[in-house]
Amino acid sequence: MGEKFLLFKQSARGVSHRRLPFRPATGFFLLGLLGCLLVAHTNIKGQRRVPQPGSAPAEQVAATPRESAGPQNFDTIAAAATAAREADKIDEAIGLYRQAVGLRPAWAEGWWFLGTLYYDHDKYAEAAQSFKQTAQIQQKVGAPWAMLGLCEFQLARYDEAKAHLEQARKLGLGDNTELTRVMRYHDGLLSILKGDFEKAQETLGSLSYEGVKSEELIISLGLAILRIGMTPKEITIDYPDRALIRRAGLAEHFAAEKNMSDAQREYDMVVRDYGKLPNVQYAYGRFLLMNRDDEGAQAAFERELQNWPKHALARCQLANIKLRNKDIEGGLPLAEEAVKIAPRLPLGHYVFGRLLLEAGQNDRAIVELETASQMVPNEPKIYFALARAYTKAKRKQDADKARATFARLSQVESEGQGSVLPDDNSATAKPPQP
Repeated sequence: MGEKFLLFKQSARGVSHRRLPFRPATGFFLLGLLGCLLVAHTNIKGQRRVPQPGSAPAEQVAATPRESAGPQNFDTIAAAATAAREADKIDEAIGLYRQAVGLRPAWAEGWWFLGTLYYDHDKYAEAAQSFKQTAQIQQKVGAPWAMLGLCEFQLARYDEAKAHLEQARKLGLGDNTELTRVMRYHDGLLSILKGDFEKAQETLGSLSYEGVKSEELIISLGLAILRIGMTPKEITIDYPDRALIRRAGLAEHFAAEKNMSDAQREYDMVVRDYGKLPNVQYAYGRFLLMNRDDEGAQAAFERELQNWPKHALARCQLANIKLRNKDIEGGLPLAEEAVKIAPRLPLGHYVFGRLLLEAGQNDRAIVELETASQMVPNEPKIYFALARAYTKAKRKQDADKARATFARLSQVESEGQGSVLPDDNSATAKPPQP
């Protein structure tokens, strides 16, 4: 299913070409795997062997007591496993690698190739066990942790997947750009499942901007902007709203590519055909905001409220537009109602706090902004507003702390972590001084 990618695969005859389908779990992975597999060769008794990716060869891993028994037998089996893998004799290769790691449990390369064979054939539980063994042997190498996280995603172990992908990110993947993109793609999917749709849209959109295009990425973007907590594989060809999701995703894909003319055309058609369905007008309004069309965005958010009067996010966006246009009295009731409808929505507390601050209701503003900071502790814009509020309240120590937090988080954001709050130029302004 989905777009096809040209891949390289080793074989006994050398490097050959093969086309495989892109899948949410494996298509990106197979591209990224090239950097892990196609590396310098070493020899085992005259046989070519691809070393397991890491900072040290497998032979340098500390030996276990079992390794000293029958090295010739191990070398023979390892060489046969390599030959079977390169000849595409998958079942035979799996059996041989299992024998080899049984003889030498600390053979990281063997566990790695066993994992890749299982993974490429959708045996994710077995692959996870193999990559876990690799990661435990080479704990400071990022690739095994990344693959373990991808397996866990397929097994719906989402919390574990997130933790291990984060571990891989911290350790780094060197110059393996494609595997890094695999991780980012799955980060986007995890954000969708968590309900953090803005972050998902940003993460997935960055892939579109870099030139990645696939059916699954387009579907994922559609899920993100329409705020649907599902994975692309659940949006089957027979799924009732598949056409809407795909068309919305394509519009956002064009927008992320900065192809605004095609994005405008696609969004216009989506609104024309599906304008009464949930979140369609809201997604369109956010797109128009990105293009600095406040008037068009306001009209779209108002249409969303006409369709769905309890849409808290549309109220927040309308309130923020009024805040930017200095219509404080017009924005306050919208933001206050949004907070009542969705008290766990950080955007509502942030916008309401900003409006209260401009209205001179400083104590109430501090309460709302502090609530927002507890919900989203890594958002610099909140601390910018808090610094202003604390300064007005003559709480110097709190104001200094908020300014320092703002400065620190602004640096992190400038290095690649975007904001999930509306653009109000706070992150480029100077914090207020006492």
